[in-house]
Amino acid sequence: MKDRVAIVTGAASGIGLEVAKRLASVGAEVYLLDRDARQVSLHAQMLVEQGFSAIGIECDITDESSLERVFQEIVVDTGRIDILINNAGRQFVAAIDQFPSHEFESMIKLMLVAPFFAIKHVFPVMKQRGYGRIVNMASVNGVIGFAGKAAYNSAKHGVIGLTKVAALEGAAYGITVNAVCPGYVDTPLLRNQLADLGRAHKVAVDRVLEDILLPLIPQRRLLDVSEVADYTLYLLGEQAKGITGQSVIIDGGYTVQ
Repeated sequence: MKDRVAIVTGAASGIGLEVAKRLASVGAEVYLLDRDARQVSLHAQMLVEQGFSAIGIECDITDESSLERVFQEIVVDTGRIDILINNAGRQFVAAIDQFPSHEFESMIKLMLVAPFFAIKHVFPVMKQRGYGRIVNMASVNGVIGFAGKAAYNSAKHGVIGLTKVAALEGAAYGITVNAVCPGYVDTPLLRNQLADLGRAHKVAVDRVLEDILLPLIPQRRLLDVSEVADYTLYLLGEQAKGITGQSVIIDGGYTVQ
Protein backbone atom coordinates (compact mmCIF):
# COMPACT_ATOMS: atom_id res chain seq x y z
CA MET A 1 0.00 0.00 0.00
CA LYS A 2 3.02 2.31 0.09
CA ASP A 3 2.20 5.70 -1.43
CA ARG A 4 -1.34 4.62 -2.37
CA VAL A 5 -3.92 7.36 -1.84
CA ALA A 6 -6.92 6.08 0.12
CA ILE A 7 -10.26 7.59 1.10
CA VAL A 8 -12.27 6.14 4.00
CA THR A 9 -15.76 7.43 4.75
CA GLY A 10 -17.29 7.19 8.20
CA ALA A 11 -13.76 7.20 9.61
CA ALA A 12 -14.45 8.85 12.98
CA SER A 13 -14.92 5.53 14.80
CA GLY A 14 -15.51 1.80 14.50
CA ILE A 15 -14.66 -0.14 11.36
CA GLY A 16 -13.87 2.95 9.30
CA LEU A 17 -11.34 4.24 11.80
CA GLU A 18 -9.68 0.82 12.14
CA VAL A 19 -9.38 0.43 8.35
CA ALA A 20 -7.94 3.94 8.08
CA LYS A 21 -5.38 3.19 10.79
CA ARG A 22 -4.40 -0.07 9.15
CA LEU A 23 -4.01 1.57 5.72
CA ALA A 24 -1.84 4.31 7.19
CA SER A 25 0.31 1.75 9.03
CA VAL A 26 1.16 -0.02 5.76
CA GLY A 27 2.20 3.16 3.98
CA ALA A 28 -0.93 4.58 2.37
CA GLU A 29 -1.74 8.28 2.36
CA VAL A 30 -5.14 8.19 4.06
CA TYR A 31 -7.96 10.73 3.96
CA LEU A 32 -10.43 10.20 6.79
CA LEU A 33 -13.89 11.57 5.89
CA ASP A 34 -16.70 12.08 8.38
CA ARG A 35 -19.29 14.61 9.46
CA ASP A 36 -17.57 14.65 12.86
CA ALA A 37 -14.78 17.10 12.06
CA ARG A 38 -13.32 17.03 15.54
CA GLN A 39 -12.93 13.26 15.73
CA VAL A 40 -11.45 12.72 12.25
CA SER A 41 -9.02 15.60 12.76
CA LEU A 42 -8.00 14.18 16.12
CA HIS A 43 -7.47 10.66 14.77
CA ALA A 44 -5.60 11.93 11.71
CA GLN A 45 -3.31 14.00 13.92
CA MET A 46 -2.58 10.98 16.11
CA LEU A 47 -1.60 9.00 13.01
CA VAL A 48 0.67 11.82 11.84
CA GLU A 49 2.33 11.90 15.25
CA GLN A 50 3.07 8.19 14.80
CA GLY A 51 4.85 8.97 11.53
CA PHE A 52 2.04 8.05 9.15
CA SER A 53 0.34 10.08 6.43
CA ALA A 54 -3.25 11.02 7.28
CA ILE A 55 -5.61 13.95 6.85
CA GLY A 56 -9.04 14.33 8.46
CA ILE A 57 -11.74 16.06 6.41
CA GLU A 58 -15.22 17.09 7.47
CA CYS A 59 -17.62 16.02 4.73
CA ASP A 60 -21.31 15.24 4.38
CA ILE A 61 -21.06 12.45 1.84
CA THR A 62 -24.80 12.63 1.13
CA ASP A 63 -24.19 16.04 -0.45
CA GLU A 64 -22.89 15.13 -3.91
CA SER A 65 -21.39 18.54 -4.64
CA SER A 66 -19.47 18.55 -1.35
CA LEU A 67 -18.18 15.05 -1.91
CA GLU A 68 -17.13 15.83 -5.47
CA ARG A 69 -15.30 18.94 -4.29
CA VAL A 70 -13.37 16.96 -1.67
CA PHE A 71 -12.39 14.34 -4.26
CA GLN A 72 -11.22 17.03 -6.67
CA GLU A 73 -9.10 18.65 -3.96
CA ILE A 74 -7.48 15.31 -3.16
CA VAL A 75 -6.68 14.71 -6.83
CA VAL A 76 -5.21 18.21 -7.12
CA ASP A 77 -3.03 17.54 -4.06
CA THR A 78 -1.93 14.00 -4.92
CA GLY A 79 -2.70 13.41 -8.60
CA ARG A 80 -4.55 10.19 -7.81
CA ILE A 81 -7.07 8.24 -5.78
CA ASP A 82 -6.20 4.55 -5.56
CA ILE A 83 -8.47 3.21 -2.84
CA LEU A 84 -12.04 4.02 -1.79
CA ILE A 85 -13.69 2.54 1.30
CA ASN A 86 -17.41 3.30 1.45
CA ASN A 87 -18.01 2.68 5.13
CA ALA A 88 -20.26 5.39 6.58
CA GLY A 89 -23.47 4.09 8.08
CA ARG A 90 -25.94 4.24 10.93
CA GLN A 91 -28.76 2.19 12.39
CA PHE A 92 -32.40 2.64 13.36
CA VAL A 93 -34.62 -0.19 14.56
CA ALA A 94 -38.42 -0.20 14.33
CA ALA A 95 -41.20 -2.23 12.78
CA ILE A 96 -42.12 -1.16 9.24
CA ASP A 97 -45.48 0.28 10.24
CA GLN A 98 -43.73 2.36 12.92
CA PHE A 99 -40.63 3.23 10.91
CA PRO A 100 -40.40 7.01 10.27
CA SER A 101 -40.33 7.59 6.51
CA HIS A 102 -37.75 10.34 6.83
CA GLU A 103 -35.43 7.92 8.67
CA PHE A 104 -35.80 5.36 5.90
CA GLU A 105 -34.99 7.93 3.21
CA SER A 106 -32.07 9.35 5.19
CA MET A 107 -30.48 5.95 5.77
CA ILE A 108 -30.88 4.90 2.14
CA LYS A 109 -29.18 8.12 1.08
CA LEU A 110 -26.28 7.60 3.49
CA MET A 111 -25.62 3.92 2.83
CA LEU A 112 -26.64 3.46 -0.81
CA VAL A 113 -26.91 6.79 -2.63
CA ALA A 114 -23.72 8.22 -1.11
CA PRO A 115 -21.60 5.18 -2.11
CA PHE A 116 -23.00 5.63 -5.64
CA PHE A 117 -21.90 9.29 -5.55
CA ALA A 118 -18.43 8.28 -4.36
CA ILE A 119 -17.92 5.57 -6.97
CA LYS A 120 -19.27 7.84 -9.71
CA HIS A 121 -16.74 10.55 -8.94
CA VAL A 122 -13.73 8.33 -8.25
CA PHE A 123 -14.17 6.12 -11.32
CA PRO A 124 -12.80 8.66 -13.86
CA VAL A 125 -9.59 9.06 -11.83
CA MET A 126 -9.13 5.32 -11.40
CA LYS A 127 -9.94 4.58 -15.05
CA GLN A 128 -7.40 7.12 -16.23
CA ARG A 129 -4.69 5.51 -14.10
CA GLY A 130 -5.77 1.94 -14.92
CA TYR A 131 -5.94 1.00 -11.26
CA GLY A 132 -8.40 1.10 -8.40
CA ARG A 133 -9.56 -0.75 -5.32
CA ILE A 134 -13.06 -0.13 -3.94
CA VAL A 135 -14.57 -1.83 -0.91
CA ASN A 136 -18.16 -1.16 0.07
CA MET A 137 -18.87 -1.99 3.69
CA ALA A 138 -22.11 -3.97 3.45
CA SER A 139 -23.35 -6.39 6.10
CA VAL A 140 -24.79 -9.84 6.62
CA ASN A 141 -28.03 -7.83 6.55
CA GLY A 142 -27.31 -7.32 2.88
CA VAL A 143 -27.58 -11.09 2.47
CA ILE A 144 -30.31 -12.04 4.94
CA GLY A 145 -33.12 -10.12 6.60
CA PHE A 146 -33.60 -8.99 10.18
CA ALA A 147 -36.98 -7.78 11.46
CA GLY A 148 -36.97 -4.13 12.48
CA LYS A 149 -34.17 -3.09 10.13
CA ALA A 150 -36.10 -2.15 6.98
CA ALA A 151 -33.82 0.74 6.01
CA TYR A 152 -30.53 -0.92 6.95
CA ASN A 153 -31.41 -4.16 5.16
CA SER A 154 -32.62 -2.30 2.08
CA ALA A 155 -29.50 -0.16 1.90
CA LYS A 156 -27.11 -3.07 2.39
CA HIS A 157 -28.89 -5.28 -0.15
CA GLY A 158 -28.72 -2.33 -2.55
CA VAL A 159 -25.03 -1.67 -2.03
CA ILE A 160 -24.28 -5.30 -2.90
CA GLY A 161 -26.10 -4.78 -6.20
CA LEU A 162 -24.15 -1.55 -6.76
CA THR A 163 -20.94 -3.47 -6.04
CA LYS A 164 -21.68 -5.99 -8.79
CA VAL A 165 -22.42 -3.33 -11.41
CA ALA A 166 -19.36 -1.27 -10.50
CA ALA A 167 -17.17 -4.40 -10.65
CA LEU A 168 -18.37 -5.14 -14.17
CA GLU A 169 -17.84 -1.57 -15.33
CA GLY A 170 -14.41 -1.29 -13.72
CA ALA A 171 -12.98 -4.67 -14.68
CA ALA A 172 -11.43 -3.56 -17.97
CA TYR A 173 -9.64 -0.68 -16.20
CA GLY A 174 -7.85 -2.59 -13.45
CA ILE A 175 -10.47 -1.65 -10.86
CA THR A 176 -11.80 -4.20 -8.39
CA VAL A 177 -14.98 -3.58 -6.40
CA ASN A 178 -16.07 -5.81 -3.54
CA ALA A 179 -18.48 -5.73 -0.62
CA VAL A 180 -17.41 -6.82 2.85
CA CYS A 181 -20.34 -8.23 4.82
CA PRO A 182 -19.57 -8.30 8.55
CA GLY A 183 -21.85 -9.88 11.11
CA TYR A 184 -22.12 -8.31 14.54
CA VAL A 185 -19.02 -6.23 15.23
CA ASP A 186 -18.24 -4.61 18.57
CA THR A 187 -18.55 -0.97 17.48
CA PRO A 188 -20.36 2.15 18.72
CA LEU A 189 -22.91 1.53 15.93
CA LEU A 190 -23.83 -1.84 17.43
CA ARG A 191 -23.71 -0.71 21.06
CA ASN A 192 -25.98 2.24 20.25
CA GLN A 193 -28.68 -0.03 18.80
CA LEU A 194 -28.98 -2.37 21.78
CA ALA A 195 -31.65 -0.25 23.44
CA ASP A 196 -33.69 -0.14 20.22
CA LEU A 197 -33.39 -3.91 19.81
CA GLY A 198 -34.44 -4.39 23.42
CA ARG A 199 -37.54 -2.29 22.94
CA ALA A 200 -38.42 -4.03 19.67
CA HIS A 201 -38.07 -7.49 21.21
CA LYS A 202 -39.30 -6.56 24.72
CA VAL A 203 -36.00 -7.54 26.32
CA ALA A 204 -34.01 -5.59 28.91
CA VAL A 205 -31.13 -3.72 27.30
CA ASP A 206 -28.55 -5.52 29.46
CA ARG A 207 -29.86 -8.85 28.13
CA VAL A 208 -29.95 -8.01 24.41
CA LEU A 209 -26.54 -9.47 23.62
CA GLU A 210 -27.09 -12.71 25.53
CA ASP A 211 -30.75 -13.22 24.64
CA ILE A 212 -31.05 -11.87 21.07
CA LEU A 213 -27.72 -11.49 19.27
CA LEU A 214 -25.26 -14.10 20.55
CA PRO A 215 -27.67 -17.05 20.10
CA LEU A 216 -27.64 -16.23 16.37
CA ILE A 217 -23.85 -16.60 16.18
CA PRO A 218 -22.32 -20.10 16.41
CA GLN A 219 -19.07 -18.66 17.79
CA ARG A 220 -21.15 -16.76 20.40
CA ARG A 221 -19.04 -13.63 20.24
CA LEU A 222 -18.93 -10.24 18.62
CA LEU A 223 -16.33 -9.67 15.94
CA ASP A 224 -13.50 -7.24 16.62
CA VAL A 225 -12.96 -4.33 14.23
CA SER A 226 -9.42 -5.61 13.59
CA GLU A 227 -10.83 -8.78 11.98
CA VAL A 228 -12.88 -6.76 9.51
CA ALA A 229 -9.93 -4.46 8.80
CA ASP A 230 -7.66 -7.44 8.08
CA TYR A 231 -10.21 -8.87 5.64
CA THR A 232 -10.58 -5.49 3.96
CA LEU A 233 -6.84 -5.00 3.56
CA TYR A 234 -6.54 -8.41 1.92
CA LEU A 235 -9.04 -7.34 -0.73
CA LEU A 236 -7.02 -4.18 -1.36
CA GLY A 237 -3.77 -6.01 -2.00
CA GLU A 238 -2.26 -7.35 -5.21
CA GLN A 239 -2.89 -10.91 -4.04
CA ALA A 240 -6.64 -10.22 -4.41
CA LYS A 241 -6.56 -8.63 -7.87
CA GLY A 242 -8.68 -11.48 -9.26
CA ILE A 243 -11.43 -10.97 -6.67
CA THR A 244 -14.11 -8.54 -7.82
CA GLY A 245 -17.86 -8.18 -7.65
CA GLN A 246 -17.98 -10.39 -4.56
CA SER A 247 -19.83 -10.15 -1.27
CA VAL A 248 -17.40 -11.63 1.23
CA ILE A 249 -18.83 -12.58 4.62
CA ILE A 250 -17.15 -12.51 8.02
CA ASP A 251 -19.74 -13.32 10.68
CA GLY A 252 -18.69 -15.99 13.17
CA GLY A 253 -20.96 -18.47 11.39
CA TYR A 254 -24.14 -16.37 11.60
CA THR A 255 -25.28 -16.96 8.01
CA VAL A 256 -24.34 -20.66 7.97
CA GLN A 257 -27.56 -21.63 9.73
